[in-house]
Amino acid sequence: MNKNYFFDLDTSWIDNIQINLSAIERRTSTLVKRRTVKKEFQVAWLLKAISLIDLTTLSGDDTFGKVEKLCNKALNPIDNYILDDLGLKKNQVKVGAVCVYHHLIKDCKKLIKNQLPIAAVSTGFPAGLSSYMTRKKEISDSIKVGADEIDIVINRGYVLQNNWIKLYEEVRSFKETAGKTKIKAILGVGDLETLRNVAKASLVCMMAGADFIKTSTGKESTNANLNNSLVMLRMIRDFYAKTGKMIGFKPAGGISTSKSVLEFLILVAEELGFEWVNPKLLRIGASSLLIDIERQLYHYTSGRYANKEKLAIG
Repeated sequence: MNKNYFFDLDTSWIDNIQINLSAIERRTSTLVKRRTVKKEFQVAWLLKAISLIDLTTLSGDDTFGKVEKLCNKALNPIDNYILDDLGLKKNQVKVGAVCVYHHLIKDCKKLIKNQLPIAAVSTGFPAGLSSYMTRKKEISDSIKVGADEIDIVINRGYVLQNNWIKLYEEVRSFKETAGKTKIKAILGVGDLETLRNVAKASLVCMMAGADFIKTSTGKESTNANLNNSLVMLRMIRDFYAKTGKMIGFKPAGGISTSKSVLEFLILVAEELGFEWVNPKLLRIGASSLLIDIERQLYHYTSGRYANKEKLAIG
């Protein structure tokens, strides 16, 4: 594998990370208080948001029927009559990827037909506590049956113990197993106790070859929010400044409204630049978000809101 995937573990950089919580809160509060974009500008941002969504189903009752509906919605996220009113062609808008458990990859592959990436959660999702060899095998097994991207789960215990060597070695070995397949390292921010730990874990994962850093599995008590996202974005910015490598970002869990997703997009654009606001460097892990975006677009074109049942996935 190309050595440019990896960077040496720099413990002095990790040890010198400091976090000013009050400054973070002041910065993110400006997004919440600021008047959001309106009318045609909001439509443009929301259409961009759709293209960044990893449309996700990660439930214990996932079946072929459920995933079939998910894939159909991923390929046609906005009803044709709304697209017509917006002056857009059928199939012009698609999500960024679909994200599923391993056992549904083959089904997704048949339905998607290489029109979108298929992401698989792996390495003992969501806790990341199965055996090391089992987690590595999950990665290779998912790639063999068609996964284009792998969302790995880090061992949060290494972060809480400040065992950066172990964390680095584990993530690096996962990337070596994945090869050229993109990996997104899930930090599980809600389990890391402090934003300083979030920053350090972000940095270690990037050094170890992660293509994306992702906030959470969606199963923790605290998932993506503006504060933990800002910390991760600042680490991506610092890493790029020092290494020249652009790392992707994926906030996941709890982003379910158009208003909230616009706040995240604006934060990324302001912190990293608009070149990061594209599916190669920004994904949003979500399931119900798309329904709310479609409701907002329907309101823009018709002047009234559709109920959620009318626009539900499937």
